[in-house]
Amino acid sequence: MLRLYDVSDGEPMGAAATAEENLSLLDAGVHARSRFRSVDDPARFALYSVHTDSLPTLPPGTERRSEHTLVAVREFRRVPLAASSLAMTLFTAKPDRAVPVVAAIAHFVERAVDLYQPGYLLLAHSLEEPRTSLLLMAVHDSSALRAGATGAFSLDALLPELAPLLAQAPEHYEYCPEPEAVPVGGAVSPYAV
Repeated sequence: MLRLYDVSDGEPMGAAATAEENLSLLDAGVHARSRFRSVDDPARFALYSVHTDSLPTLPPGTERRSEHTLVAVREFRRVPLAASSLAMTLFTAKPDRAVPVVAAIAHFVERAVDLYQPGYLLLAHSLEEPRTSLLLMAVHDSSALRAGATGAFSLDALLPELAPLLAQAPEHYEYCPEPEAVPVGGAVSPYAV
């Protein structure tokens, strides 16, 4: 599940806080949860969560378009997860261009997994809005640097191919740990991804 929301400057999170409370790590149905902040707009957040049970009900007043049930296209996970960086990119395809966008990103994912074995890599699309795709990547920075693998996770080579297929520029998000879930020993919460 992916929930997108904005937080106004100087205002409490309001409905967004209520929405996050519904996805509390204490809820039995939430297996993992990661919060991300937009690189370009610090007031824009994304909450990614994996549910083992049925999805939580939406809080009153939550806009349906900000909710996405994700369908995995490609997923790679190393166990145990050893990651120090977690990033997410959202892609919105032009009408009738969702399939070529997903295919191009899937090729990127397969290459990255084959060559560099990241900690976690997920390509998914939204069930409610199939033109929206998500790419979630987790790497252990020191391991990636030692292997010279940082180039594998750069989207720079992919963007020229995708640009004509996208309705807007990709939205880049960085991991933004929740204060109550930050582990003492690392930058990425053990409940992430």
